Amino acid sequence: MMSSTARMERRRRKAMARNHGKMPASILDAMAGDEAMPLDPIAKKYWTKDLQNPLRRIVLPTLKIILTITLHITYYLKRLSPIQWRAHGFLQWQICFFMKWFVRPEANVLILRHFWAESNLLNFVIDNAGQDEVDPVLIHPKMIRDLMVQTFVHHDQGVLMTMRDLTEPDRSRWPVPKDELSWENWKPVRLDYGVDRKKWTQFLDFETAHELFKTTFCFWLTAPEYEAAINSFQFDHSIGLLIDEIVGASHFADIAYNRFPMILVGPTGLSYRFLMHGFFVEHTHGHLARIRAELGLEN
Repeated sequence: MMSSTARMERRRRKAMARNHGKMPASILDAMAGDEAMPLDPIAKKYWTKDLQNPLRRIVLPTLKIILTITLHITYYLKRLSPIQWRAHGFLQWQICFFMKWFVRPEANVLILRHFWAESNLLNFVIDNAGQDEVDPVLIHPKMIRDLMVQTFVHHDQGVLMTMRDLTEPDRSRWPVPKDELSWENWKPVRLDYGVDRKKWTQFLDFETAHELFKTTFCFWLTAPEYEAAINSFQFDHSIGLLIDEIVGASHFADIAYNRFPMILVGPTGLSYRFLMHGFFVEHTHGHLARIRAELGLEN
C-alpha cells in the first residue's frame, strides 16, 4: 500500500508537471510575495490569515445578498421617515460587545489599526499644510473598550472636519524635501490588544463581521449622519492628491478606489467600498512609513 508521503510526492510531481517544472503558487503565496504596494507586515499577516476563515467561503456570499437587501430597505426608510433617531452610545456598546465576543482577534487588530493609520494620514496632511489653526485628529484606540470614547462616528468626522477646515493649504513649499517633511502628529501604531487570548466564540472574519453590522450602523444613525459616514470614503481621492503634492509623487491618488467626493453615493456597493477605503489607508500609510524608515524615524 502506498504511504501518505509517497502519495504527497506523487501529487507534487503531477502539479509540477502541469506547471512547467515549478510548483504552482496559490493566491496567498502571491500576496505574501507582493511588495509593490507596501503594507505593514502585521496587517498583511493578519489579513491573509483572516482570508482563510471558512466562513468567507460558506456563509459570507449568502449573507451579502440578504444583508444588502436589509441595508437598502433600512436606508430608504430612514431617509423617508419624518422622525429621525440616533443612539451613538448604544451603537458603540453593540460594536464593542460584538468585537469582544464574536470577531476574530486578527480582525479586531485590523479595525483598531485603521483608526491609527487614518489619523496619521490626515495629520500628515495637516502638519505639512502650513495651517496651524487646523486641529490634528486624535483618534488612537489601543483596546476595544477605547472605541466607546473614540467612536466610529468620530472617526468619520475626523475626515470631514479636516477637509472642511483645510480650505487653503500653503502650496508654496510643495513638494517638500523628504528631510523637511513634518511628522509632528504622526504616531507609530501601538496597540494594547493582542491575538494570543482568543475566546472560542470569536469566529467571525473581518468581512463577515462588517456584513452583519452594516445595517445596525445605518439604523442607529440619523439619515444625514449615515450619508456623511458612507460618503466620507470618497475623500480618499482628495487625501491622495494632497499627499502626492506634498511629497512630489503621482501615485497616492491612483491607489484610491473611492473618488470624486462631489458625487454623493448611497449604500450600493458599500462593502467593497469599505474594504477599498481600508486598503487605501493601509497602503498609503505603508508608503509614508517607508519614507520615515529612510529618514531613520520610528515606525
